[in-house]
Amino acid sequence: MGGLLKEIYKSRTLYLFISPFYILFLVFSVFPIFFSIYLSVHKWDGIGDMTSVGFNNFTYMFQDPNFWQALINNVAIWLLANGPMLICALIVAFTINLSITKFKGFFRIAYFLPNITAMVAVVIIFQSMFGNEYGLINFFLEKLGLDKVAWFNTSAGVRVVIAVMIAWRYLGYNAIIYLSGLQRIPKDLYEAADLDGATMFQTFTKITIPMLRPIILFTVMMSTIGGFQIFTEPQVLAGNQAPYPGSETIVLYMFREGFVYQNYGYAAAVSWVLFVIIGLISVLNWKVFNKSDD
Repeated sequence: MGGLLKEIYKSRTLYLFISPFYILFLVFSVFPIFFSIYLSVHKWDGIGDMTSVGFNNFTYMFQDPNFWQALINNVAIWLLANGPMLICALIVAFTINLSITKFKGFFRIAYFLPNITAMVAVVIIFQSMFGNEYGLINFFLEKLGLDKVAWFNTSAGVRVVIAVMIAWRYLGYNAIIYLSGLQRIPKDLYEAADLDGATMFQTFTKITIPMLRPIILFTVMMSTIGGFQIFTEPQVLAGNQAPYPGSETIVLYMFREGFVYQNYGYAAAVSWVLFVIIGLISVLNWKVFNKSDD
């Protein structure tokens, strides 16, 4: 122990220069984690004294129908958005990676642009597209002889709108990740498959998918984490109004409890339940997609 302290003292100048990062990390990352654990078993409005309530916050949460509705909304949006989006992203990446595809650089930039577009602007555009009366989608539905859809009047319609926004925003991001994985697959495998007379579909299912399994696992895990942290889309979509039916996610529910109703202890409890949910689903994804013994 004495030798370690002596080495630290000898290198004190170096430690002094790197200390700002670790101090900020402890203050803004580590401390909030432990404080939220402490806060989750207390009742606090952010100003007055804290009152210990034990596990009452968790008990009330599991009895609150609003929490379960938010969880159902979250799962529905996550399934609607991430499943089709990841499949389409893989197809897009595979198409761009084909030798016959020209202007690969242009397509990479074009598909990635939605990911760096301001979320507020995206929500406004989609709100106009899916408008109940004068939206672009309903305009085309009428041209096809179909009835208008009141997208923002039903839970199912609102979930579809939010899911489409998420899928549009992150399709290019995941396609670029898949493309980087595709470019690491040895071309010899595709050439051998071509010599054996394999079709494009067989090449895709027998070579591309197995070789991309680690990348697919990564994108599924990240989509799971992001899918249960949906906040900006429903928040900006509703604006200052009450949430649209079917739009209140767990993070939005937690935000309202903490920063609107000043139930900071209860909001901290919700955050830890959300952490457990994400952890369990991530482990399930790992078991499903990770077939190796590594």
